[in-house]
Amino acid sequence: MIDPNASLSPRTVASAAILLFLPVMVTFAISPGVWWANWPGILFHLALFLLVPKLQAPDWAKAAGYGWLLLDVTSGTMVLDGVPHAIADYVRLSGHIFAGIWIVTASLSGSLPVKITGFIGGGWLFVFTFASRFLPFNSLGPASIIVLIWLGFIAWQNGTVPAVKSGTIRT
Repeated sequence: MIDPNASLSPRTVASAAILLFLPVMVTFAISPGVWWANWPGILFHLALFLLVPKLQAPDWAKAAGYGWLLLDVTSGTMVLDGVPHAIADYVRLSGHIFAGIWIVTASLSGSLPVKITGFIGGGWLFVFTFASRFLPFNSLGPASIIVLIWLGFIAWQNGTVPAVKSGTIRT
């Protein structure tokens, strides 16, 4: 059986995800909540399904990544089918708990820029879910930018783990 994911590099997948999410970012600034932004948002998350297995992380963290993507695609589809944001947005937020777990954990084996942006972006998604009752929803926006920067570092470095210094042992 041919695995189409085997021929796609982390660079290709992360770059595609960035390009798919840019229209969503523009709508955040110009017309927040516009329904059609869910189309590229869903495609963004579907592209990330191909990135999860490419980044080093324990199986439980990869499961969290897939859980995030499943819930975010579900919430996007709910909005497209007329479910109010008042419901669908909270499904999306619950997925962000799992996004934070996967992004932070997958970043631990990356370069310093990947670690920093992954910790900040993933941590922001995770924490915002628990604080969303007390914060305006647009407080989530910076996390999107940071996650796009994180994806940019992954694309730039092709998802590789930094070289091990001579004389050190990687476990």
